[in-house]
Amino acid sequence: MAIRNRKSLFNNQHIELPGANLYRGDCLAVLPGLPGPFDAVVTDPPYSSGGQSKGDRARSTGEKYLNSGASKHPDFLGDTKDQRAYLHWSALWMGLCFERLAQGGLMIVFSDWRQLPVTTDAMQAAGFTWRGIAVWDKTGGARPYKGGFRSQAEYIVWGSKGALHGERYSPGVFRVNPLAGGKLHQVGKPLPLMEYLVAVCGPRILDPFMGSATTGMAAIGQGKYFTGIEASRHYYQVAIDRIKGGRK
Repeated sequence: MAIRNRKSLFNNQHIELPGANLYRGDCLAVLPGLPGPFDAVVTDPPYSSGGQSKGDRARSTGEKYLNSGASKHPDFLGDTKDQRAYLHWSALWMGLCFERLAQGGLMIVFSDWRQLPVTTDAMQAAGFTWRGIAVWDKTGGARPYKGGFRSQAEYIVWGSKGALHGERYSPGVFRVNPLAGGKLHQVGKPLPLMEYLVAVCGPRILDPFMGSATTGMAAIGQGKYFTGIEASRHYYQVAIDRIKGGRK
């Protein structure tokens, strides 16, 4: 029954816009129906890492990831898995992406420090060659840690399907301020950061967890074609409105 519901959700929620194809549904159901091939996956999945206990993980995403615990934007979905479930789930969706990537295609996935080990494991389990880790340096404005070190870095795990293609060289540390205002998502990434990442990729970009479509805005802005998937009805509509309106 769950699979049947997922398929109907996929079939009923799809829009094609200039430079973009957007789907609403669970990526495990949507990905098998995408034609591909794509040149890169650039994505920021829900980390499921805001707490060490089951009770902590079940809290709202606003409570887990925002300093104030309050947000005008609704919670995002899929953030309550324990680490073993996160590893298994990540290997599943990455494996589906692997099937739809062209040879030499890039897999670029955000992670925090808690899920970094299992994210690298999942990437290799899915068939990718793990190439390394880049760093998003969130600068001195990142969350402080009393008695310890500032939570200043998030990580970008990257790999490829087979041998690397292309001539471009990219840095391994991206110093970009987090969004201070104007967010369209609780934990949206800054557009300049996504522009750096998309610039390394070929012309066809896939994001299975598109949220407010910042990856899509970066891709379209560089003349690339974007395919995005989002499970949340709210954020799916945000993505449509943003791409239609060209809002940065």
